[in-house]
Amino acid sequence: MDAVLLTIYYFVVSVILIIIGLYLFELVTTKYKDWEEIAAGNYAVALSIGGKIVGISIVLLFSILENDTITQTVLWGILGIVLQLVVYYIFETLTKFSVQDKLKENNLAVGIISFSVSAGLAFVIGASIT
Repeated sequence: MDAVLLTIYYFVVSVILIIIGLYLFELVTTKYKDWEEIAAGNYAVALSIGGKIVGISIVLLFSILENDTITQTVLWGILGIVLQLVVYYIFETLTKFSVQDKLKENNLAVGIISFSVSAGLAFVIGASIT
């Protein structure tokens, strides 16, 4: 397949998977609406959502590099989204405070940690693909 066309396919699939992932995270964050908080200038929520985008993208990167088909990339992308959701629940459960509440309060420290957890564990998920 032509490299340009293949690039366009991977791009479109990746954008769709990221949008699906962000939609699912919007459903999970029941104490606020992600995009309303971002529009209002909530940096903590923006960092958290940015971490989700970077995290899903990292998993897709490894998948594209290691797999031969777009179908495999989609499957790994879906698994990456599911595992990112699991990581979010673990993060929320293990803290002595509500991550959602702190993000809603624009607590930048929690936003930075949330970003780091998503991005960091994405490397672990991605590396397991190889």
